[in-house]
Amino acid sequence: MNNRNGTRYFQVALTTLDENVLARELRPLKEIRDSYPKYLLTMNTFNKDANYDGIQKKNILDWLLEKD
Repeated sequence: MNNRNGTRYFQVALTTLDENVLARELRPLKEIRDSYPKYLLTMNTFNKDANYDGIQKKNILDWLLEKD
């Protein structure tokens, strides 16, 4: 996504509570070799604000309600 805030990358998954699903969803973002922000958006409410080597995991509802 490229907008007034600059380039950002998003991966969206219903849930990543299963470790295999989490790894699968993080893989494409980890392969991107630039320094733009990367986000994994899920419906999870547990461990919803985690950080995986610079990839921010957020609850999508919280993210939608954030103000820039």
